[in-house]
Amino acid sequence: MAECHPVGFQWVMEAKARGATLIHVDPRYTRTSALADIHVPLRAGTDIAFLGGIINYVISQEKYFRDYVVAYTNGSAIVTEKFADPEDLGGVFSGLEEDQRSYDFRTWEYEGTEVQAASGQRDQEYEDRVAGGANAGRDADRGRSASGRGESHGSGGAAAHPTPRRDETMQHPRCAFQILKRHYARYTPEMVEQICGIPQDLFRKVCETITANSGRDRTTAFAYAVGWTQHTVGVQYIRAGR
Repeated sequence: MAECHPVGFQWVMEAKARGATLIHVDPRYTRTSALADIHVPLRAGTDIAFLGGIINYVISQEKYFRDYVVAYTNGSAIVTEKFADPEDLGGVFSGLEEDQRSYDFRTWEYEGTEVQAASGQRDQEYEDRVAGGANAGRDADRGRSASGRGESHGSGGAAAHPTPRRDETMQHPRCAFQILKRHYARYTPEMVEQICGIPQDLFRKVCETITANSGRDRTTAFAYAVGWTQHTVGVQYIRAGR
């Protein structure tokens, strides 16, 4: 950032001057690294394992803002019984359609509602509905129905304002929080060291620094650019980071 975006980097240095801790995660040692409080060299392409380790630390050490997770995330929403984790299916999630090289999002829905696909064929659910599903008989005029689908279903998606079943204690084994917790439990400091090449002590220092600066009144900021977005799995990088 110091080399490619020097004007923007001045605000990073302003934050550091006011007491912020600057962590630079990059396989290279650059001018940004030289000005950082902590430089974390990791193997190129292993960012997801690194972020997964941080997620596991936050959950296992109960460093998350519980009230926020319950009220403003899907953590308490209960997922359908059709969902299965990679540990149950030999390394892939449920709904994999190998010939299409994509996932059927129906196995990822919440109980009591329909969920729009996050990516891919966003009109899939709508097309199935009007092509012979349970509600197909309601669409006497298919042409008119198809032309108005954006207005009816949010560009072809599920109904607005769904109300899934929830467990605000977040103890239900199929609530999103418990599924997340089980999935990321494997991302231990040992695994991060093996995959990313980051010493365990350094990784724990990063986790402790991030969580010490996060709470009800403030949180750590992640700044990223093409180092994440331009990967073939850039979307997964961004989602893990957020």
